[in-house]
Amino acid sequence: MKIYTVLLLLVFPFAIGVGQPQMVKFKSQGKVNYTLTSAEESMLDSIQYKTFLFFLNENHPEKGIVKDRSTATSPSSIAATGFGIPSIAIGAERKWITRDHAAAITLRILTFFINSVQSTDKNVTGYKGFYYHFLKMDSGTREWNCELSSIDTGILMMGIIFARNYYDKNDEVENQIRLLADALLRRIDWNFMQMPGKGKFANTISMGWTPEKGLHDFGWAGYDEGLFLYVLAAGSGMNNVEQSYRSWLTSYKWNTPYKGLSHVAFPPLFGHQFSQAFIDYRGIADDYMREKGIDYFENSRRATYVQRQYAKDNPKGWIGYDSLCWGVTASDGPPETYNFNDKKFLGYAGRGTSGPDYNYFDDGTIAPYASLSSLPFAPEIVFPAIQSMNKKYGKKIWGKYGYFDAFNLTAKWFDSDYLGIDQGPMLMMIENFRTGLVWNYVMKDPIIQNGLNKLGYEYLK
Repeated sequence: MKIYTVLLLLVFPFAIGVGQPQMVKFKSQGKVNYTLTSAEESMLDSIQYKTFLFFLNENHPEKGIVKDRSTATSPSSIAATGFGIPSIAIGAERKWITRDHAAAITLRILTFFINSVQSTDKNVTGYKGFYYHFLKMDSGTREWNCELSSIDTGILMMGIIFARNYYDKNDEVENQIRLLADALLRRIDWNFMQMPGKGKFANTISMGWTPEKGLHDFGWAGYDEGLFLYVLAAGSGMNNVEQSYRSWLTSYKWNTPYKGLSHVAFPPLFGHQFSQAFIDYRGIADDYMREKGIDYFENSRRATYVQRQYAKDNPKGWIGYDSLCWGVTASDGPPETYNFNDKKFLGYAGRGTSGPDYNYFDDGTIAPYASLSSLPFAPEIVFPAIQSMNKKYGKKIWGKYGYFDAFNLTAKWFDSDYLGIDQGPMLMMIENFRTGLVWNYVMKDPIIQNGLNKLGYEYLK
């Protein structure tokens, strides 16, 4: 046993055993019911391998933290690091690296975070168990005066939850992974991020905090990528979390953009994918969704079909949009300085569409990860779209880490960069589609089980 572990036992004696198996009420449904052709298997192998290389190569050799982007000067993103933890394990499962190699990288990440400074100082790594959105790659401290981020810390913790269940061997490295994971999860003070009990965002989880201004004025309310955050907070012991979740649900927008595709709307597809990269929502529903008679998985399937129909109708007349070229989500895009017949482009933006009357910044930009991350929801429309984009655009959308982030045919623009928060969900959702790997290890965790139970999730009848 290392000296560090001995010290940790003294500081966190209650952490031991948290990750031990418990009775599981909500079980993962495992592999999605779809028969892959040999060509589809081969294509997914190539996509996953190339995407995996981003996480293998773009992490700090000592700290393990993952870059936000593949550019040389990019800082780390704690969300990219959270997605990176299961992504590295997928590499081990696919035999691209050894399990020992994957475990070593994971241990470096957890060791860095447990040893990082937590204080109100503006130039540290975190506070109250939360971490700054972006960290300098060299020092691991706050970059760009960014916020202490609840959602990005949440994604990091979901990756850590995966790790403490996946790395279950009785050896020195994997024992330490579980020990550090327990300590990091217990260190978070979720009550610190709860919004005051007045106003639009009363009782919700704040989006962030800075030492300069305190809590942000906005909280996580309404259906979006923050769905998992309430499960995580509830399972971790946040006070009055049921009330917080009710506040979250009250801002839902039920939308029927096309016949037969009614769903809780959130225009960017990533909002339907991030939570479900970790949590298997098939067959279970909270009070709101039980009234609608569907689960969040079906909700995301409908949102995926809406995007295809929107591209097929193409109400704004963007070049390239059709039933085989769709996927509008947060992504890079043509710089604002681009001009094409008075069309306006937005650079990086939270694009999305939930039908012709509910759009976020649709400027003709398509992100391949948007459709691929919906593979478990609707493989019958994702495969034809990806195969078509591959055939039409080839190396213009494909490089050393697989698909570049985005392209825009109206602007005649193709990206040359990769984003960790886009690469990770794509790799994980493909693996969930194929084997259910991430779902299987996350769903058994007591935090997730407790969170779903506290928030009133039940199996749909």
